[in-house]
Amino acid sequence: MNKASLIRRPAWRMEHYAPALLLGLAVLIYVAIALSLGLTRFLTPEATVSILNRSIALGITAVGQTFTILVGSIDLSVAHLISASAVVSSAIMNGDPAMMVPAVVAVLVMGAVVGTLNGLLITRLDVNPLIATLGMALIIQGCLASFHGRFGGSVPDAFQYFAYGEVLGLPVSLIVLALLVLGAWIVLRFTRFGSNIYSVGGNRDTARAAGINTTRVVMASHIICSLCAALAGLYLASRLKSGSPWIGTEGAYDLESIAVVVIGGTILAGGKGGIWGTVAGVIIFSLIDSIFNLAGIDAFAKQVMRGIIIVAAVAFYAVRSKRIVA
Repeated sequence: MNKASLIRRPAWRMEHYAPALLLGLAVLIYVAIALSLGLTRFLTPEATVSILNRSIALGITAVGQTFTILVGSIDLSVAHLISASAVVSSAIMNGDPAMMVPAVVAVLVMGAVVGTLNGLLITRLDVNPLIATLGMALIIQGCLASFHGRFGGSVPDAFQYFAYGEVLGLPVSLIVLALLVLGAWIVLRFTRFGSNIYSVGGNRDTARAAGINTTRVVMASHIICSLCAALAGLYLASRLKSGSPWIGTEGAYDLESIAVVVIGGTILAGGKGGIWGTVAGVIIFSLIDSIFNLAGIDAFAKQVMRGIIIVAAVAFYAVRSKRIVA
């Protein structure tokens, strides 16, 4: 083993475990503030479940965003698709339990169509992913602005089981998110499609030369991302009992889903990262909210802190990547 390899190995290991280190730091800060303020009731298992339960929509969206970023793309239309999914589902259900299945099917089909269109724009027309998905977001926003006034309705009580139901003391929505994460991990870790995603994200030309259908992989990744956004919209409709045309954009799920994926160690250029890092990023964001709530700091400072963390995380991974290449 030469001297150069001895120098490079610690840098790679630090980058690999950075999401876990950030998560551990966030947990320590949260526990320290809770203990210093005497708020030990926020350190119970129930409080932990409550913290996780506040990030269900962001977590579902971030799972899908992980696929697009791993493949070297990005999706800025998820926030508007979440709003559209919540509005359409509540309008179709209109309080009727018999319409739950048709509404869920319709919203998932809408998500698949949006993902397919995004994929076609990026792969067939060679439109930059930022421009393609931003354009799709504006189209969805325009449709919502034109038609949401005619949308009414609400979700039936039975559908709210998705947001408020429990199984063995755990929220149903948290179980759904856990199953979604587990499924994503299995796909990325053990399937040919998962390995193709990393290959295409790492070097699309090389992957194409190796016989991988890069167009199909990119399109499938965008369809998965849009389906996750549609599922997040269904969850928010279940939680609020109705759909709101601004619920996705007000939650900033487009930028925040990208941020937690990046904080979790997935490289924006694609080809490197994973779903567990995204989970760590979602929990870090949830802990930041909880820390500011415990400390009584206002929402403006919270947003500033989030921005600083995002910029610092991206800068950290960029610097580490340059050092590894060097």
